[in-house]
Formats: sequence, structure tokens, C-alpha cells
Amino acid sequence: MDNQLLGKIHSFQSLGAVDGPGIRFVVFMQGCPYRCPYCHNPDTRPFSDGEEYTVEEIVKKAVRFKTYFGEKGGVTVSGGEPLAQAEFLAELFEQLHKVGINTALDTAGYPVNEAVKKVLRHTDTVLCDIKFPTDEQYKNHIGTSLEATLSFIDECNNYNTDIIIRHVVVPGMTDSEENIKKISELAKRAKNLVKIELLPFKKLCVQKYNELGLDFPLKDTPECTAEKIEQLKETVR
Repeated sequence: MDNQLLGKIHSFQSLGAVDGPGIRFVVFMQGCPYRCPYCHNPDTRPFSDGEEYTVEEIVKKAVRFKTYFGEKGGVTVSGGEPLAQAEFLAELFEQLHKVGINTALDTAGYPVNEAVKKVLRHTDTVLCDIKFPTDEQYKNHIGTSLEATLSFIDECNNYNTDIIIRHVVVPGMTDSEENIKKISELAKRAKNLVKIELLPFKKLCVQKYNELGLDFPLKDTPECTAEKIEQLKETVR
């Protein structure tokens, strides 16, 4: 183990139930290069913030909750964008596997490099967010390319990694049946696709934006209803 390797961490969640299979210990990493209009964790964006931890320190925290994981649970690393610290994440996941803990990665997809490949070698489940179905929308709303996400999904196919595709449903932006059909088609690239999760747009993050002195781009957009999600699930099926 590289005891000198440090990761910038935003926070931890002891027992999460919506961040992958089973009960999860969730690690939120600090730093994100993307600017999603509906980002609910704007405080995780700056790479200069966060607290430094070693791999060993995080593994010790995770082991304390191992008895709660059961057969399916484990550790999920989210963010921010975890793959922006891929070298650290690769070492963390390898050490978690050595102590018998299941690993999940919550990501928006990321340009594939050797460090990302190292991460995937020790990743049991990937939760990948496809934000929009076209490259133009990605460039306009996120500041990156759809191709990076799709190439990442293609790389996942080289490993025995389950993939859950996630998509945030925003009224007036991503809530059309045509949009969901396109997302579903893109999701088929994943050979080990477990399911497609449609996540309703919510505005619980508004207070965070206000506290940070940031403007929330979708402050005037209505929240997505449960009824709309159920309707679009039929489209996915």
C-alpha cells in the first residue's frame, strides 16, 4: 500500500441506501471539472477545498461498517468527480477488495487513461450518469463532451463490471419521451447493464448555492414529479 498517497475528501456518509446495491459507506471526493446545471453538490466543485486522507485511513473507516453491508453492500465513492483523483481511487479500491469490501463508483464518466483503467480493475459496480443524449447539449450545459462518457462506458465493457445508468429528469430540459428513448439507446452500449435509473430533479440544493454566493441556474425550474418519473419508466421498459 502507498501510505503517502493522499486524496481530497469532501465528506462521508455512514450508511447510504441509494448509492449502489445494498447498504453503502459513501465517500464524497472533493473536486469536479464539470458544471452541470442541476448539480446538487456545488460545494464539492473546488479542488482547493476538502480534507486530505490516506487510503489506509478511509479503509479503516469503511471496515467499521462492514457488518452492516451484508452480501450486496460496500463502499461507494462519489463526488465531485471521483475519477479526477483516479490514482488515489485505484489504490483505495484495491485495498478495499483486499479486505473483502464491495466497491461502487458514482461518476459522470471521464476520459480514459491508465489510472482510470486501474480503478475499473477493482470496481464491482459503476453508476454512470448520462446527462444528455447529444454532444452539443454536453458542450452547452456541462462544458465537456458526450464522447468522454461513452468512451468510459465502452472501457467498462472490458471488465466484469455491472453498470447502472443514471439520468436526471429536468422539466422542460430532459423530460421528453424522445430524450428518454435516446438515453435508453445510449445505455445499451453497456454490456453488463443492470438498469436505468431516472432521477427526479429536485431543488434541495438551493440553500447550498445561496450560502456559497452562487446562482443556481435552474432556480425557476419546477421540480420533477413522481408521476412523471413513473410515466417515463414505461418508455424505458
